[in-house]
Amino acid sequence: MEERPPGVTRHRGGASPAARALAVVGGLILGVGVLAAIAFAIVGRGDGASAPETTAGTTTGPPPKPVLRIVFPEGFTIDEMAQRVRAVNKIAEQKRKITPKLNPRQYARIGDEKSKPPQGFQHEGRVASLEGFLFPATYEFTEDTTTRELIADQEDAFIRAWSQLDLRYSKSKNLTSYDVLIIASMIEKEVQVPKERALVSAVIYNRLHAGMALQIDATLRYGLHIAPTEPIHVSDLESDTPYNTRKFPGLTPTPIANPGLASLQAAAHPAKVDYLYYIRKPDCKSHFFTASEAEFNSYPRGGLNCG
Repeated sequence: MEERPPGVTRHRGGASPAARALAVVGGLILGVGVLAAIAFAIVGRGDGASAPETTAGTTTGPPPKPVLRIVFPEGFTIDEMAQRVRAVNKIAEQKRKITPKLNPRQYARIGDEKSKPPQGFQHEGRVASLEGFLFPATYEFTEDTTTRELIADQEDAFIRAWSQLDLRYSKSKNLTSYDVLIIASMIEKEVQVPKERALVSAVIYNRLHAGMALQIDATLRYGLHIAPTEPIHVSDLESDTPYNTRKFPGLTPTPIANPGLASLQAAAHPAKVDYLYYIRKPDCKSHFFTASEAEFNSYPRGGLNCG
């Protein structure tokens, strides 16, 4: 089995009261576009309301802070999100002549720190990083928004999404909340065709139940920092990284990406099928699923050449 976007959330913080009054708007971005089309900055009123007027019809008070926008697609890792912060900062500086307070290095550092997990995960203890907890969506912010405020908004958005899940089935399979989040991150990296999310989830559940290695290449790529455009070598398959699910059974230590709501739901509600295997079809998007090892081994390997 081989490797393979979320609405506007406005920041709560910032130096000005107007910036603190920004509200969160939910939603999902359904695709990952070209960087120039996604990593962008938009200037507008910070709260969408008209400025106060005098009886003569002229505005009073300071001008509203320009509003900027950043998009984090589903499946981005913390490192990719930090790169997106850098790209949006550059656009804001070059196109809008605005220098945001967001700092990509600080974003990556905070994301990678051992942290107390968000609400609903406290029983899991401290987590190795915030990977998986930074909800992918569109966020509005001002030049005064800090890196910690943006990350806090992403964690809040994650909590809202997580609260929509029914975890009774996963609990019946002795899976923790963190286990479900890890599974969701794998689904996010493996699936391009939405209807396949629950099927990939089922394969993961079935393999865990059978004590089989998951054999998901996306986890190995994450552990060894192998880009999607680069091949996985035989030597990589022998790596002792705990993210090598070809070699080690069970789940990875952490999520391998930040999943969206659809993948979270699929991780909590796998399809009721007996599939144990899937492989990329030659269309490089969809997968062939089967419960038969013989069918899996005999299926044409053309999809393995997909980039």
